[in-house]
Amino acid sequence: MINRKLAPEFKAIDNINLIRPEHKKLSNGCNIFCFNSGDQELVRIEWVFGNLSFDPAKPLLNMAVNSMLTEGTTTLTAAQIADKIDFYGAFLQVDYGYENSQITLYSLNKHLHHTLPVIADILNNSIFPEKELETFKRNQQQKLQVSLQKNDVVARRAFNRAVYGATIFGYAAEMTDYQTLQHDDMLAHYKKMYQPSNCTIVIAGKIEPEMLTLLTDTFDKDWGNSPTPAVTIQPDIKAAGVGLFYFTEKPEALQSAIRIGTPIINRSHEDFQALQVLNTVFGGYFGSRLMANIREDKGYTYGIGSGLASFKQGGSFFIATEVGADVCKSAVAEIEKEMNLLKTELVPEEELSLVRNYMLGSLLGSLENVFSHADKFKTIYFAGLDYDYYDRYTVTVKNITSDKLIQLANTYFNFDQFYKVIVGKY
Repeated sequence: MINRKLAPEFKAIDNINLIRPEHKKLSNGCNIFCFNSGDQELVRIEWVFGNLSFDPAKPLLNMAVNSMLTEGTTTLTAAQIADKIDFYGAFLQVDYGYENSQITLYSLNKHLHHTLPVIADILNNSIFPEKELETFKRNQQQKLQVSLQKNDVVARRAFNRAVYGATIFGYAAEMTDYQTLQHDDMLAHYKKMYQPSNCTIVIAGKIEPEMLTLLTDTFDKDWGNSPTPAVTIQPDIKAAGVGLFYFTEKPEALQSAIRIGTPIINRSHEDFQALQVLNTVFGGYFGSRLMANIREDKGYTYGIGSGLASFKQGGSFFIATEVGADVCKSAVAEIEKEMNLLKTELVPEEELSLVRNYMLGSLLGSLENVFSHADKFKTIYFAGLDYDYYDRYTVTVKNITSDKLIQLANTYFNFDQFYKVIVGKY
């Protein structure tokens, strides 16, 4: 019988093999990356577009245009688009990010000749109908109204404004901003952004030769949009807040939201992978020091964590939690204490070994199918990096020392210079 009181032995992960894509560039400038693996007759195809430069006078254009791509074309209504996709057992979604926006299609291989023309129609002939636009504005305003009642949402918005300033990363939508959305502006934005020279197609799954031919034949042509090159967003990330402490008082609050952090290096910096290890020790997983102290020992919160956000031109480090309003000051003090301990005391080898195994195991566990391999590729490709990023990651995690962690903590963890946002009571 297995003695379930004993944890299984750690087994070292020697190497992690990632599937690498085949690359093809179409005559119209569109890049295609193919991840051919798996037994199921299913593919995921993503059309990824770089967002246009942020315009403070029309701040919602990137998000709104991408969100409404499926709301109607010159030949299909929103309902007809949905019906066509559903009829063939496919799934279609649009996703907006700070730097890129994308359309994702999951489809059975045998139905691609029916589903791909729908995507082509969306990318060439979207019209953003006035009725759907008004419904979109109204729905988004209602969602925002509800969200602004939540302390953690208010804290995140204030934190982003302080850390990222007047960039898309620091922008937080206001109710009146939705009224700036006009049909003509959205159509002009769409024609400028959704064009082949600004498109990267990533296809993953069981890819048969005729499917790739179909994909090429469908999209290797002039699209209906303007040939003017798109200017994509690449703002610098640098602190912009005036002062370091931001407090929004809510006298009736039972919980206070805490957001603490600072601008920091991104993936392209040589210290980034080592900083990921330090972050994991500090607050990056369930067994982290912040969880052990503030959740397990003090009982101040259900959850607390820290993380690293990486963009093309910079990044940030942040700590986020919600605690009982009566213990907010104590929680902040404990966060500072745990950060300072990493600057003065070496991380014990047993703890560091656990973190190493967790991080390598998490990377390996995240590669559960070919779609996961494609996701890993997108992380590095859109950051301007190559696969040696993951080679360096595994080497760093395996070999990092406590001396290196204490050096990093003293370089990057200066609590007195961190932005601190509190919403609730303090």
